Amino acid sequence: MTVSPLSASETQVRKADHIRICLDADVQCPQNTTGLERYRFLHCCLPELDQADIDLQSHFLGKPLGVPLLISSMTGGTDQAHRINQRLAAVAQHHRLAMGVGSQRVAVENPDLRETFAVRSVAPDILLLANLGAVQLNYDYGLEQCQRAIDWLEADALILHLNPLQECVQTRGDTNFKGLLGKIEHLCEALPVPVIAKEVGNGISGPMARRLIEAGVSAIDVAGAGGTSWARVESERAQDPIQRRLGNTFADWGLPTADCIEQIRAIAPSLPLIASGGLRNGLDAAKALALGADLAGLAYPFLQAASQSEAAVEALAEVLIAELTTVLFCTGQPTIQDLRAAEVLQRVG
Repeated sequence: MTVSPLSASETQVRKADHIRICLDADVQCPQNTTGLERYRFLHCCLPELDQADIDLQSHFLGKPLGVPLLISSMTGGTDQAHRINQRLAAVAQHHRLAMGVGSQRVAVENPDLRETFAVRSVAPDILLLANLGAVQLNYDYGLEQCQRAIDWLEADALILHLNPLQECVQTRGDTNFKGLLGKIEHLCEALPVPVIAKEVGNGISGPMARRLIEAGVSAIDVAGAGGTSWARVESERAQDPIQRRLGNTFADWGLPTADCIEQIRAIAPSLPLIASGGLRNGLDAAKALALGADLAGLAYPFLQAASQSEAAVEALAEVLIAELTTVLFCTGQPTIQDLRAAEVLQRVG
């Protein structure tokens, strides 16, 4: 079996680079959009509601949530990442948000870095998602490593992220994706927690979702295009001119988030579904939920806030909740479930 070429220390450096580049460089999709801008809510001038009665509570994978928001998978493996994860977890616990961590590969390879991901002591009650790259199943990873990542985090589910474009652009990326679907199916059968398939910003189509569902995944995070372009992130890191050009050429590659939601809902009406990829505020989240997602995931806004302070993360969470509440109130819908069921989201473009 092929051995992954990166050392644990190189992986750790890459983690630090990713945070720095996402915060300091312009790595958003330059032209591709989420598709959410094509939709507007039908305003209700007389809601017949007391705003104080609006209820944002929901469930995902059997876990209760105060708000259907996910702090999407971002980081771990460095001191800065540890601070970021601790701040995010504290706010997630306060508002009962879901939270994912960044790829735990660096901790599997260097157990001394486990604490940079460990947030259960800060957030004992949240829906917490472990995370590994699916491609690592072709690089000496298997059930043991996946179970280790789950156990160390005390996670409720495992994300297997799918990132072929990122690996193509990444210096010395892992590009052997052959035979992964069967290995994912084996993991889904063997692991004691649900498996979530997630892209990293290029989207999951309806036909691909069908194959993943047939393989046994319990949920999908579409992670569509329109937000951070990981091709551009890796282009910023690249020392090889070919890799740098690849990242720029494919900066807009992918399926818009809204299209992914619609495609997957058409073939799997009841599948637990997360919408992420370019969501920047509570209005974006509300549109994703109204289109059929069960959870709305945001990464970049939370990364910006968590790089500053826990107070900044708390302020962001409060405004996101206020924005979601305003959408429900101004469409006359008392709950998230009512928002999904009502025909209050109109396509305008």
